Parts: sequence; C-alpha cells; structure tokens
Amino acid sequence: MAIGGDLSSSRLLDAYSKGIFPWFDNDEQPVMWWSPDPRCILYPHSFHMSRSLGKWCRKHELIATIDQDFDRVIEHCASPRQYEESTWITPSMKHAFSVLHQEGYAHSLEIRFERSLVGGIYGISLGRHFYGESMFSLMTNGSKVALMALCQLLAQREFEFVDCQIPTAHLISQGAVIIDRIQFLKLIEENRTESTTRGPWEIPPFQVLPNAQVA
Repeated sequence: MAIGGDLSSSRLLDAYSKGIFPWFDNDEQPVMWWSPDPRCILYPHSFHMSRSLGKWCRKHELIATIDQDFDRVIEHCASPRQYEESTWITPSMKHAFSVLHQEGYAHSLEIRFERSLVGGIYGISLGRHFYGESMFSLMTNGSKVALMALCQLLAQREFEFVDCQIPTAHLISQGAVIIDRIQFLKLIEENRTESTTRGPWEIPPFQVLPNAQVA
C-alpha cells in the first residue's frame, strides 16, 4: 500500500483501523505497509480443535494468563524459527508494540506449563476485532493452545474475529477462513463504531481445556 512513515502509536492505530499493517525485513529498510487480498480471519467460535489436540490438552495442565508477560512474549516471537535466518519483528517493531501495550491497545496471552512460559500470542485490540501479530511455541502445541485460549477469551467477550493477515495451511486447519479484501474492509468500517476497552485485561489465570470458561 505504501512505503515510509514511522511506527508511532497514532500511525499504527490509524493503519490497523483501516486494515493496513507494517511488514518489513529490517530497520535499515523503510517501513512497508500492507493490506493483502485475500485476507485470512478466524471467527473465535470457529476455532477447530483436532481430536489429538484435545486429548493432548487433557493430559497437560496448561494455564493461560493475559497481559502478564508482554515483553517476553514479543521477544520469543521475534526469535527466528529453525527454518529462518531472520525475523520481521525488528527492534523498532518490538518497541512500537511495547508502547502500544503500555497505552492499553496491545495485549498478550501466555501459556504456562509447570509455571514455565511455553507459548504465547500478541496483537492489537480495536473495537470487537483482534489483530493478531505473531505467536510462538517452546513446547509441542504451544502456539496452537495459545490461539485456542485466545479464541475462548474473545468469544466470551463477543469479539467478531481475529485478523490472521496472511493465509497459511496451518491457520486454515485451525478454522481460519479466507475472505476478499472488499469484504474485510467492510467489516473494518463497521467496527469503527465499536468502543475499545483499553488497559490490561484483568482476567484471572485459567486452565486451557476444550470448552473452557474464562472468568
């Protein structure tokens, strides 16, 4: 969509409210802004949990916390995967989203096993939309469980969808769907009338299980 600009909170919030997000390789490049067609979204009630994942969750006492470890979550998300040499979550991106977290727009969900952080996801909340940015896993199924727990939380808060940005086979297998850009922008426009709940989401830790209830 565009090249240049900065990663100030006001610019980022304006971009996300219009269905645009930043994505570039390193801080030596100018900021690049994207609004892909088609778009990948996940309706919270439509998260698909495989039988094997449900069985695995029942065997492990996994605890989800909200906004308890934002900086560590984004740090883990910024670590290159085994098949990558670098990451798009640059130092400037980490700083920008940490500021958004302090301002009450960016949130993290952490997955813990035996008190250790084993997975997580972070993104921006605007109105009834959650714009997912990245997730990580330090344990088998860590990121899948993080997305499942996030969907359970958002469903109870009556969020409309999680923006997954770019479709992947992994996301589609978990219930995400592909819609065209015109449809996505219509949903974005309707969401502008919704109020945004800012600040930390004060939700007690909860065990992640199929059909878990979030307090």
